[in-house]
Amino acid sequence: IEPVNRGIFHVNDKLYRWVLKPVAKGYSRVVPEGVRVAVRNFFFNLATPIRAVNTLLQGKFSATGTELARFTINSTVGFGGFFDAAKEWHLDRKDEDAGQTFGVWGIGNGFYLVLPVLGPSTARDAAGIVGDAFLDPVTYLLKPRDGIYVRAYRSENDLSLRLNEYEELTGAAVDPYVAVRDAYIQNRAKRVRE
Repeated sequence: IEPVNRGIFHVNDKLYRWVLKPVAKGYSRVVPEGVRVAVRNFFFNLATPIRAVNTLLQGKFSATGTELARFTINSTVGFGGFFDAAKEWHLDRKDEDAGQTFGVWGIGNGFYLVLPVLGPSTARDAAGIVGDAFLDPVTYLLKPRDGIYVRAYRSENDLSLRLNEYEELTGAAVDPYVAVRDAYIQNRAKRVRE
């Protein structure tokens, strides 16, 4: 399905360069970095069920305990998660999702897939995105349309904190599609091994 993937990649690339990045740059000029970091912390805290369930399903019981402790500390001392107070207790963030869980269970990547707007994925990770949506509190707390707005805001906020990463990856590449594909596959394999 590489021709389809390349077409979607091209559209995503233009969407990123013409819409998403300019919006994120403007947002970063208007909103101070400290506020953007606090917003990222809030959404990271809110997504604790996704990480906690996936660490549990992967048999990482210590990591599950860490996630629950982080949630408790950050929701209280961290003022609803806006501040990462748990790092003072040396409770490091975990980043687990259903795609990684499937990988730990021995399910292979399947075919490489470029999702519209969402970007690089694999068959396994695309199924994981659906699974994680069922664990995301935004799915249950908001109407579907409002959930889309919240997720879009979260993505733009995150992008504003990591501007130019995409260009660093694709800038010197002979074939940006291949560079992104290879980087994605290697990153996901590393995260499944951890």
